[in-house]
Amino acid sequence: MRFMILVKATPQTEAGVMPEETLIAAMADYHEQLARAGALLDASGLRPSAKGWRIRYADGRPTVIDGPFAESKELIAGYTIIQARSREEALEWSRRFPAPHGDHGESEIEVRQLYELDDFGPSAAMERFRDIAAVGQPKARA
Repeated sequence: MRFMILVKATPQTEAGVMPEETLIAAMADYHEQLARAGALLDASGLRPSAKGWRIRYADGRPTVIDGPFAESKELIAGYTIIQARSREEALEWSRRFPAPHGDHGESEIEVRQLYELDDFGPSAAMERFRDIAAVGQPKARA
């Protein structure tokens, strides 16, 4: 089972303020523990939304909307993806996650389970995804 730990943004992360060294060290310790346990799949911080964009679809047509975006509490500042044997194991790992914005401020993380290919029924489109996952690229079709 894979889970994504989402770190919510703050006005400071949206302003591009880098974390203090003590937080970077705490995050490094946490991610080293995950790696040693074989549970770490990926992790990274995200640049402020001012550096990003959104694609909005209306009637099937895409429109590009450049950042920054309002409501920093609705944005994501970073993520960690873990592999766990159960929801309970993922919950234990997430409880150990360091306070994302330091010990003196308010912060929040959200944890969501990722869908696995086996969660979807058989279909030609899903077989393409299974092929991609099996070898990292699509198989040639005859």
